[in-house]
Amino acid sequence: MIQSMTGYGKALCELPGKKITIEIKSLNSKQLDLSTRMPGLYREKELEVRNDVAARLVRGKIDLIIHADVQGCERMAQINREAVMAYHAQLLPIAQEMGVEGRTDFLRIIMPLPETVRTEQPELADDEWFAIRSALGQALDNIADFRLQEGRALDADLRQRLATLETLLAEVPKYEQQRVEKVRSKLLAGLAELAVKESVNENRLEQEMIFYIEKLDINEEKVRLAQHMRYFAETMEADPQPGKKLGFIAQEMGREINTLGSKANDANLQKIVIQMKDELEKIKEQVLNVL
Repeated sequence: MIQSMTGYGKALCELPGKKITIEIKSLNSKQLDLSTRMPGLYREKELEVRNDVAARLVRGKIDLIIHADVQGCERMAQINREAVMAYHAQLLPIAQEMGVEGRTDFLRIIMPLPETVRTEQPELADDEWFAIRSALGQALDNIADFRLQEGRALDADLRQRLATLETLLAEVPKYEQQRVEKVRSKLLAGLAELAVKESVNENRLEQEMIFYIEKLDINEEKVRLAQHMRYFAETMEADPQPGKKLGFIAQEMGREINTLGSKANDANLQKIVIQMKDELEKIKEQVLNVL
């Protein structure tokens, strides 16, 4: 079963004093394009997070958000006593010299100055990271399920459009004989109009007409297009991540359809080719989202 690159997964992790929310969003992309947002406490584990996501999701434009809702203060602020005393030792003589030492609120002046307060970053506990990584795994499971669900819809749509292409291809033989006759009649009419038929070597004329009609033969294109469509369906079945390969096959299908159009020389066949191109464009759009 094919998977879509579009998906969404979410998981919650309850820890003492905090609640962690992990969200993963994914859209289609040619390669893995992963952006992460997480609290500074977990930055040391970013490489592990990226490896986990890459191993599970493989490809896509992916946004990973880890949000921590902390109850209380996670960082403990401490007053730098030495810095405060040093600032005071410098300010007091100046205030005395100015005669304002009794009216000066030294703490109000000193505390906004640099290095008077130190904030210590807590260390990440092993059990906390274990719980968060477990929640990340759950979020990855959820987005993988979402991708599979979307993949089922993609699979059904691609198979329907492939069946439409097969039906259109089966219509082509109806118009092949009349197309050849039309070309032959047009050639003979042109010769008669120019009044040169008597001066033309009949054998040579026949050879040239056969050569011209063979150039308009579309049997090879029909066979190759049918083979490409079979290979497309087989790849959907067999390959767990067929997106890129399906894109290449769709390009080959497009080449055969374009050649059919250039050789058509018949209004009915041109209509069929236009319908084929329309279906193929929709297939290509859908394939862009296949993992």
